[in-house]
Amino acid sequence: MMAHWLRRNWPLLAAHVGGCYPLASLLLDAGRGRLTANPIQYITLHTGKPALVLLVLCLACTPADRFFALRPALRVRKLLGLYAFGYATLHFLIFSVIDYGLDVSQMLNIVAKKPYALVGFCALLALLPLALTSTRGWQQRLGSTWKKLHRLVYVAGLLAVTHYIWLVKSDVRQPLLWAAAVGVLLLVRLPAASPLAAKSRTWVRRQLTRAQ
Repeated sequence: MMAHWLRRNWPLLAAHVGGCYPLASLLLDAGRGRLTANPIQYITLHTGKPALVLLVLCLACTPADRFFALRPALRVRKLLGLYAFGYATLHFLIFSVIDYGLDVSQMLNIVAKKPYALVGFCALLALLPLALTSTRGWQQRLGSTWKKLHRLVYVAGLLAVTHYIWLVKSDVRQPLLWAAAVGVLLLVRLPAASPLAAKSRTWVRRQLTRAQ
């Protein structure tokens, strides 16, 4: 019974483990007093980075199925997106509540002086309606509008990597790699990539058939 359940649900289980790991690691660091000399900065970084990673993984799910016939990726797409939103929300709350004590005037001043803060907030706003309408009930209520609305995830991805690039002051190689990843994941969704996707998917299926 358990083995059957695991075979059927391992993608969701893996997504939950991956989604919970950064927070569990952060709590463990806090419990062991390993949040460095600047704990707020440490926590902010270790909630923002998982948000970006999970968002990019969410964006990768459709291409993974389209090019490599990885159907299980579609099952975890929504879950990864919700975890990304959760970490992005936590990231913002640390900035607004812990760092600035909900001082709106001070936060507005920071946003005016540091564009990366504004771009990051816009990325969170782009994810908000997607999280709120992620249920099957909302999908049925919105109909065809639901798919159009959920294209905001592309906007969120672009804003998130822009936030990361503008935030880093010196070595921008890692942010640029994430930006390149998002760019590729968006490009492969274009109609022009359909023939390549079909060939790749056919080749993968042929290899899987031979391996059986």
